[in-house]
Amino acid sequence: MKLDQLLTLNLNELHDVYVRELNKLYEFASQSDYSTDFQTKLLSYIDSFDCSNKDIKSALKMVFHFSGEDVFELSTEKNITVNTCDYLFRFLRDPKDSRLVKELTDRKGHQKTDLFLDLYFLFQEFLKCVSDESQQSISYSEQIPSGTLTKEVATKAMERWPSSLDKEVQEIALKNKKRIIPLLIQKIEHKSKQSKFNFPEGSSYEEKTALVEKWWDNYLFHLAMAIRSADELNLFLDHSLSDETMTLFRKAEEKGIPFFTTPYFLTLINTQEDGYDDYAVRSYVLYSPELIETFGEIKAWEKEDEVVAGKPNAAGWLIPEGHNIHRRYPDVAILIPDTIGRACGGLCASCQRMYDFQNGHLNFELDKLKPKESWKEKLERLMEFFEKDPLLRDILITGGDALMSQNKSLQFILDAVIKMASRKRDANKQLPADKQLNEIKRVRLGSRLLAYLPMRVGDELVAILKDFKIRAAEVGIEHVVIQTHFQSPLEITPSATKAVKKILGAGWLITNQLVYNVAASRIGHTTKLRKELNKIGVLPYYTFSVKGFYENHAIYAPIERSVHEANFEKVYGRPDKEKQIELYRELIVAKGNPVEIVSDFQKRYDLPFVATDRNVLNLPAIGKSMTYKLIGYRPTGERILQFEHDKTRLHSPVIEKMGHIYIAENKSLADYLRQLKDLGEDISLYNDIWKCNKAETERVFDLFKL
Repeated sequence: MKLDQLLTLNLNELHDVYVRELNKLYEFASQSDYSTDFQTKLLSYIDSFDCSNKDIKSALKMVFHFSGEDVFELSTEKNITVNTCDYLFRFLRDPKDSRLVKELTDRKGHQKTDLFLDLYFLFQEFLKCVSDESQQSISYSEQIPSGTLTKEVATKAMERWPSSLDKEVQEIALKNKKRIIPLLIQKIEHKSKQSKFNFPEGSSYEEKTALVEKWWDNYLFHLAMAIRSADELNLFLDHSLSDETMTLFRKAEEKGIPFFTTPYFLTLINTQEDGYDDYAVRSYVLYSPELIETFGEIKAWEKEDEVVAGKPNAAGWLIPEGHNIHRRYPDVAILIPDTIGRACGGLCASCQRMYDFQNGHLNFELDKLKPKESWKEKLERLMEFFEKDPLLRDILITGGDALMSQNKSLQFILDAVIKMASRKRDANKQLPADKQLNEIKRVRLGSRLLAYLPMRVGDELVAILKDFKIRAAEVGIEHVVIQTHFQSPLEITPSATKAVKKILGAGWLITNQLVYNVAASRIGHTTKLRKELNKIGVLPYYTFSVKGFYENHAIYAPIERSVHEANFEKVYGRPDKEKQIELYRELIVAKGNPVEIVSDFQKRYDLPFVATDRNVLNLPAIGKSMTYKLIGYRPTGERILQFEHDKTRLHSPVIEKMGHIYIAENKSLADYLRQLKDLGEDISLYNDIWKCNKAETERVFDLFKL
C-alpha cells in the first residue's frame, strides 16, 4: 500500500492493516489482559531478534520502556503521561472502543490514526532489518517506497524554487509595483497633510507618479504607507484573497492582532493564477486560524524572557528590570532598545516574540516608540550590566528590529557599546589574570530589513557601520555582524543584493537565520536559499525549527523534517572540518570578500551550495539543541521527544539541575505529510522522515566561533 493511501485510512481500515501485516502485535494484544502484559510481550519480542539497524531497535525499546511514565513537558510546564503502549493495546483489541476514539479526537473534532501510522512505520523498518530467521516470524509490507533522497534528486529539487534574481520573477514584481503605485497615490491623497509624503498643490497625475517612484527608494515612505488592515491588504493584492482568508483577517482584527506590511514586500507576492510559488512569502503575511484562536493566551516559549524584578529568570540569570535585556547563555545577552527598534518592517506570522506583541511590549506605533529623554540614562545602566558581568562577551542588539532604529538612535547605541567595551577592557588591566572579565568580542545587529525593506541601507547607515567597525577593532571587538533573516529565495531581490553589498563593503559580515516552517521545509527550498545566499555573500547561520505551540500549528514543520533535511539535503553542501578551517582562514583571518571567497570555495570542492548553518530548536530557557530521542506519543500522534542540551558550548548553570528535557511536538508526521500532499508535494520523497527518531546537534561552524 502506498504512503498516500495509508495516510487516508480510518481506524478500522488501519486496524485491518495491522492484523494483516503486523499479525504478531495483534496476537500479543489478543493474548494479554492488560496493557502492562502487552508491554512485556512487546519488549521481550523486540529484544529476541538481532537487528542490523540498531537505531530503530533502540527507538522501539525506548518508546515502549517509557510507556506509563510521567514526564515534565518544558514548553507548557506541565506533567504529561506517556501512554503509547496502552493506546496501541486498546487499538489492537478494539478500534471502535468509545473511550479510545474520544482520546484520539483532536481539538477540531477529527479522529486521528496518526499514532498508529507512526508506530506502523517504526515496526516495518525494524522488521526489514532483522535477521532472516526473524523475518519468518512475522509478515511485513514491501509496498512502501524507500523514498531515499539521492544527491541528484536533492540538488535537482532546487530548480523548483525561483529567486527574485530571476528575470521572470522580476517582471512579475515590476507589474505588481506598477499596479500598487496608483493605490499609493490614492492613499497619499487621503492621508493627513502633516505627513512627510504629500503632493504639491496642483500636481498632475504624471507628477504624482514620478514622486511615488522617487519615494519608493526611501524606506520611511514604505513605513508611512504600510498596510495595516485586511481590506487594504486585499486591495493591494488585487482582491486575490479568498473569502475564507478575509474572514480570518477580520477575526484577527477583532482579537487585536497587529498587522503591518510594506508596499515593497507585497511586490514579491504573485497574485496571478500562474507564475511562481510564493507560499513561503505568503506564510509570513497571512495569519492562521490557530494563531487567531490563541492570541491573547499565548505563553512565552523562551521562558527566560519572562522577567520578574529581583528574581533570576528561568535560565538562572539576574538581569535588570524591564524588557530590555534577555539572557539565556553565559557569554551572550540580547539588548532590545527603547527606540523604534521595538517595531519591525512587518509582523511575521511565526514571530517568536508574538508573546511580546500580544502584551504590547513590541508594537507598530512608530511615533510613540521614539526614544524618550530618559533613554540616555537607562542605556547607561544597561551598558553597565554588560560591563560588570564577568562572562558576557557577545551583545546582540535586536528588537523588534535593530535597523528600525533611526540612524541617530543607532549611532547613540553603538557609541555606548564602544565606551562600555573600552571600559571593560581597561578594567582588566588593573586585575590579576585569574580575576579578569570576558571582554566584548562580538557585536551583532539583528534585522530582517534586508528582506523587508532593503532600501533602509543608505549611505548614512553604511558610514555609521563602517566607522563602528574601525573603532570596534581598537577596543578589542573582533566580530561585527548583521544577523538577518531571509526566508525565501524570492526575498533575494536586486534591492536586497545591493543592500548586502553595501554592508559587506563596510566590513561587516552578514549571517542568516532561517525559520524552518512548512513552506521552507519543502524539498529543495532551503538548499536553494543557501545557494542564493552564497551568491550574494550572506552566510547561513541557523536553521531554526518553529516553536511547537498550538498557535504555530499551520506553519509547524516537525523537528524530524529538519533532521531529515540535514541528513538528506544539507549534507551535500556541508564541508568537513578541514575545509571549514580553510574557509575560516580565508574569510575571517584574511578578511576576504565573502562573495568571491564562497564562490571560489564552492567551485574548488564542487559543492552545489555551501551549508554553514546548524539545524536546531530553541529549547525553552536552555538553548539551542537538536540532540533528542523519541520516547512516545500524544494520543493524536504528535511525538514526545527527550532532549539534551548542546554539549559543545557553554550553558547556564541551571542546566546542571535539569537533566533531560521533554518536548511534545504540535503536529504529527502523518499530518505534516498530508499537508505537503495538499501543497502538491511528492510525499514519497519524504518517506525517510519516519527514521529520524534520534539526532545529535551539529557542531558550530568554525566561521562563527569566538
